[in-house]
Amino acid sequence: MSGRLSVVGTPIGNLDDLTPRAARALRDADVIACEDTRVAKVLLQRVAELVGERPRARLVTYHARNERARAAELVRRIAAGELVALTTDAGMPGLSDPGHRLVAACRDAGLRVEVLPGASAVTTALVASGLPSARFVFEGFLPRTGAARRRRLEMLAREERTIVLFESPHRVAATLAEAAEVIGVRRAAVARELTKIHEEVVRGTLGQLAEQLAGERVRGEVTIVIEGIAQIEDAREPRELAREVAGLIEGGDAKRDAIAAVAAARGVPKKVVYQAVLDHLAD
Repeated sequence: MSGRLSVVGTPIGNLDDLTPRAARALRDADVIACEDTRVAKVLLQRVAELVGERPRARLVTYHARNERARAAELVRRIAAGELVALTTDAGMPGLSDPGHRLVAACRDAGLRVEVLPGASAVTTALVASGLPSARFVFEGFLPRTGAARRRRLEMLAREERTIVLFESPHRVAATLAEAAEVIGVRRAAVARELTKIHEEVVRGTLGQLAEQLAGERVRGEVTIVIEGIAQIEDAREPRELAREVAGLIEGGDAKRDAIAAVAAARGVPKKVVYQAVLDHLAD
């Protein structure tokens, strides 16, 4: 049998999101390279339930600290005819997780590589945010240091597309506050515990979200979605603002409250929304 690398997308929270194809690949693998063997063992129990037998693979760790050495070892195994599956604790290997070096090494060696799609926090949060999703950019984690972090935010302030970021739970409030300072008033969403029982998606402007989460003990993996600069002009289209106000009024909000809510959500002055209502509410 010829060797092969299977890059296996894994669930981001709900184990029911493991695909049958991914389960078969993990069942058949000779070696499973994973971030954390404890997490992998839980996943393999789900595989056993789906395919009726426990995977026979040897588990080896594959993470940022041992990626170079382990990639070379795995390439040798694949070249010798073994089936290697690469996983991450959650999501797609190589996407803000180690993996791209191994894929590149296998390609360079002329070895077979297959990618098995799976759940993604990037696309799940993007769709759940309600922000435009036709064009977006994934920025992964921001730099941790102040100067580099600020430079990246300044760059993102000019980004036209919807922006998707990952952030650790203990830094999310500070990140939102700094983004509000650098990027300005933008609509955004914070998604946490996606696909899990306590899934939550909170929407508002960057500043509002920073205030809301300040001092709160945030748990679980966090994905932040921020509107692009080109979308601000769309948000200020008067007829659209008037339609949103009308929708809130139909839902029972007072006119004054509806105007304030739309102004906050769209990041525009209340007088702009008020004028849009005067000009277009009767249309």
